[in-house]
Order: sequence, then C-alpha cells, then structure tokens
Amino acid sequence: MEQLRLVDTPFGLLTYTLVKKRVKNLNLRVERNLTVVLSVPLRCSTRRADEFIQEKSLWLTENLRRLEGVRQMELPPEPSRLLCQELLEQAMDRVYPMVAPLGVEKPALKLRRMRSQWGNCHWAQGYITLNTALARCPEALRDYVALHELVHFLHHDHGSSFYAQMDVLMPDWQQRRRALRQYAGALEAER
Repeated sequence: MEQLRLVDTPFGLLTYTLVKKRVKNLNLRVERNLTVVLSVPLRCSTRRADEFIQEKSLWLTENLRRLEGVRQMELPPEPSRLLCQELLEQAMDRVYPMVAPLGVEKPALKLRRMRSQWGNCHWAQGYITLNTALARCPEALRDYVALHELVHFLHHDHGSSFYAQMDVLMPDWQQRRRALRQYAGALEAER
C-alpha cells in the first residue's frame, strides 16, 4: 500500500511516498529521480512515519541537494489553501511577539498569489498580505518574510532605520533573504 505524503519540516515542505509492507524497521531512501520513499511495517502509523521524516529532514535535504547537483531546492507541490493558511498564520504567530512590545498591533493577515513579491504591508489599513508561494518554503524563510512585513508598521520604507530594526529583531535576516532566492521557482510557478 503506497501513499503520497506532505510533511512540514524545519527545512521546508517535503513530499515522500509512504509504503506499508512486511518489514521490521523504517527504511528511508532517496532515489536518483529525487523521490523520497519511506517503507514502514504494516502497523506503523502515518503520524510516526511523518515524525520520522521530520527527524531525518536534514539528512534528506542534504541528499536531495547533492543528487540535484544545483543549489536551488526542489519545490514541493503547492499545499492546500487550508494548509497554506495554517503555515502562514503560524509564521505570524511566531514573529509577532518580536514587534508587539514596540507598539505594533497585530495586523490582519491576507493571502494571495503574487508573481513578483513574497509579501507586502498595508500599514495604513492595518493588514499584511503574504504570498501563498511562501507555504512551499522552509519555516525560517516564512518567518523572515512575516517579520519583514511587520517591521513596516514601524518603518514604512526600506530606509536605514528599517534595516537597523531588522538587525535587532532577526540578526540573520540577510542570510534568510539570500536563502529565499533558492525558492524563486515558487514565485515563477504562481504565474
């Protein structure tokens, strides 16, 4: 019995094929065509299988990159609208406490397909919009974009004070921004 699964890991969404069969252990492999296959005993729950994928996500990511031979990440399929909403709301929930003490009221969150940007801030109207393509990116990059848009409630442009605030709140934001470029294919897929 085979089942295609999608799991959110610290390194992004991973798609894998779950195969339940008569085996004693969980057996994980990455095939040359960049397919991830996990064989599990018949009695193994899908929850345990997903947890195993999360535990092995660093190993999987490294092997996928090695096999791919390029720096751009293989993009998982676009998640459902419901999962997308959940992932982006979680990003907002993780980073909002960074700006709340600075007087930023929690804005409304809107989701939209966008062709050229990951998010935008409508500070005068009290909401931010995040690109649904972000749901195909790792958690750390979703957090970066969400925080970037929240900081615009403090600094409306990309002036030096905006970047100084980003430096304080997320010292590694520049590395995250560079890493986000690997996922440009998600934007292109939105066209």
